[in-house]
Amino acid sequence: MNSNAGKSRHLSIHIDRTAADVYAFAANPVNLPAWAHGLGGTVEQVGDEWIADSSPLGRVTVAFTPRNDLGVLDHHVTLPSGETFHNPVRVIADGPASEVVFTLRRQPGTTDADFDRDTAAVTADLARLKDLLESD
Repeated sequence: MNSNAGKSRHLSIHIDRTAADVYAFAANPVNLPAWAHGLGGTVEQVGDEWIADSSPLGRVTVAFTPRNDLGVLDHHVTLPSGETFHNPVRVIADGPASEVVFTLRRQPGTTDADFDRDTAAVTADLARLKDLLESD
């Protein structure tokens, strides 16, 4: 049994934009390719679902929590296999700025190297989000 399964890392970044600005941008699936490179280069709406063409994962479905005033950006990513991953994300006000916190959950069977690679990918995505919003 993998004793590390179920462990989480809370990855965060400070962004010099209001929480409302960050939330509005990050909650719009159309903006995902600009900052969430792990989900691929294109996102399109098909019916009520958002489909990301994500290599090496293939085409995945992304479903966000309904829009809310609490900064909750949780989303589910469903792989072509049907396996679904829940990704908790929060945008937290910090005065006139904000903090984005992504909880990366370690899945059963994930090696230390793979978990470190996932951590680096999410950290890079958050840095791109910061760069996009602070340069706007």
